[in-house]
Amino acid sequence: MSGERMLGTDFILQSLVADGIDHVFMVPGGLIDPFLPALGRTPAIRPIVAAQEGGAAYMADGYARAGGNFGTCLVIGGPGLTNTVTALSAAYSDQSPVLVMSGEVANSLQGMGFFQDATAGTFDDGRIVAPVTAQSYSVPDIRLLSHKFRGAIKRMLDGKCAPVHLGLSHEIQTGDIDCEPKAIATELLHSQPLDVDAAAKLWERLRSGGSAPRIGLLIGGGFISDDAAADLLQAAERFHLPVATTEHAKGLFPEDHELSLGVFGYAGTRHATQAFLKEKLDLLIVLGATLNVRDSMYWSGELAPRLGVLAVNVSNLHVGCHFEAEGFIGGHGGAFLRFLRDAPEDEAKPLIDTIPARRQWIKGIRMLPRFYDIANTASDERPIHPARMISECRKVMPRNTIAMVDSGAHRAFGVHYWDSYGPREFLTASGLGPMGWGIPAGIGAKAAAPEKPVVVFTGDGCMRMHGLEVQTAARFNLPVIFVVSNNAALGNVWLRAHELGPVPAHLTEAPDQDWAALGRALGCMGETVTDPDELGPAFARALEANKPCVIDVKTARDAPTPVEPYSQAAHTWSYHA
Repeated sequence: MSGERMLGTDFILQSLVADGIDHVFMVPGGLIDPFLPALGRTPAIRPIVAAQEGGAAYMADGYARAGGNFGTCLVIGGPGLTNTVTALSAAYSDQSPVLVMSGEVANSLQGMGFFQDATAGTFDDGRIVAPVTAQSYSVPDIRLLSHKFRGAIKRMLDGKCAPVHLGLSHEIQTGDIDCEPKAIATELLHSQPLDVDAAAKLWERLRSGGSAPRIGLLIGGGFISDDAAADLLQAAERFHLPVATTEHAKGLFPEDHELSLGVFGYAGTRHATQAFLKEKLDLLIVLGATLNVRDSMYWSGELAPRLGVLAVNVSNLHVGCHFEAEGFIGGHGGAFLRFLRDAPEDEAKPLIDTIPARRQWIKGIRMLPRFYDIANTASDERPIHPARMISECRKVMPRNTIAMVDSGAHRAFGVHYWDSYGPREFLTASGLGPMGWGIPAGIGAKAAAPEKPVVVFTGDGCMRMHGLEVQTAARFNLPVIFVVSNNAALGNVWLRAHELGPVPAHLTEAPDQDWAALGRALGCMGETVTDPDELGPAFARALEANKPCVIDVKTARDAPTPVEPYSQAAHTWSYHA
């Protein structure tokens, strides 16, 4: 459809507005100069300038995860685009939709030795990001911009979400286009297909398998949506089905609900481990989880329900490559749960009849302590125990707080001891685990959900990688609370390395930096906490101030992480099991 003629930059930005995008994360540079005045003409979009392009891409990732839309990142080609590779890899691993656009030199100058030319005429930076995107494409002609832009959005959100990259030459940015910007993403984001015939086989399996009260639900990251979370609650309550999540999906089911088992797998709870591994399951229904090493308790041989594992996913390729499921239903977990919730009583009789026995089974599990080493959450030791840090922060922060948990030993403590109650309120780069992700991703999350407090649990090793991005939060007044678990080491690595001798231990230790002072120097509030009794007051001050704040918590590096069942499973696993 023809519309008012506009520049390529304006068409792109107005198309983003049509899809509900209100922030673009960027680092300015010559190859995207035409976008700068265009952003001034588009008041509905707030540009956030990051310290580095990798940080901008992480922010777009955090924005997508917290807001339920896609995130957008704008950089120059060449060094700008290559700086985004790790961030794109993390988004690709966790099915996070991120649109990265890079500026390119004019078509007439490509391959001529022009400054920062990274097009196909030189080394072709698009090929560098191609393996970690669903599509990497340079638009060759302004007449193709509308088609290729819309195609990229569709590819980004088609079934398994993934990042995409568009290369935009100077001619594309400054050329005229007469296509009308319109929304594309909304319908795709809410599409939840289901193979109903395959789903109906659940009833056949239950009828032929005899009484099966011990049925559990395992929810993974491919399931995440607000509507699906509500459907999950209704279906679980109708049939009194216990629910565990992977670390990626933590919070999709409220963790204070009587049917919540907490997290299963890496850093999971005793309740989930007991239900799925220690007591013989009848059936495990897996929704949107790939059953990778962390989701499956290191591919535990004990995860062997009597009637098998029934996997619901948009693609069978996302399941069988990690862990063999005995049954597959093609579709979105939310659609399957609506099928379950709305099933006629005569069809659902096998589930209804076993509710009393299932109640007793769950009651027995919940009589056990939910967490491992719960005494550590009240530890008075100095340096501070990380479990105490997480526990005290949870007590202070409102129920709807978004917790961003970075990579390191602090992630295990966060997954285990932080309770989350809603979708998109516990976010971590669980697939790839790049250190420092949480710092810029938390900034993106705050931009997407300004009404919710955002707390980033990070470490001193992570701060060395992306800690300068706290200045972005300060510059743009995005009140994120950065909690640094400062154990003067690469914590998870040190826990292994120090047992190998003094040299490995030394290589994984680090100077005790003053991260609170760094935060103040970069425009944030900054506090240092060495006394566990001061944790709560420090968190309360940061929350009340409603400003970006860096809290440097001196933590114990020798505190074992709460991953004992996972470690035991890792020691017993074999390719030949």
